[in-house]
Amino acid sequence: MTIADECVQLVAKQFVTTLDWQLASLEQLDAIADRLLESGPLSAERLDLWWKLIGAYLGEVIIRALDGTWIEHEQAEGAYAVAVLGITGFPFAITARVLQGEPYKSFASFGRSLPAIANRKR
Repeated sequence: MTIADECVQLVAKQFVTTLDWQLASLEQLDAIADRLLESGPLSAERLDLWWKLIGAYLGEVIIRALDGTWIEHEQAEGAYAVAVLGITGFPFAITARVLQGEPYKSFASFGRSLPAIANRKR
């Protein structure tokens, strides 16, 4: 079982939500993040757990949907990045920003932005 699979299982257990590995499921993941943060910032331990689980799921969804791969990158110290469509994405960085309550950050917008960015590069 992968870390991303653990995310799917924990979300199903705690939030009665089924994540299906599709880009559209990232909207559900945004709703989960909202619920996690509704009573305030996450404790360091919960932040670390959810950062790891959600970051792994987010990366796997992007890789599966956009035919990418996990890579190591100097800007992703301590975590992996994804290479898709000729660009690099940082799912764990986005996850940290969302889980720390940064405005205007979302998992769904990350998933939608990568193809748009790749098209602009061409």
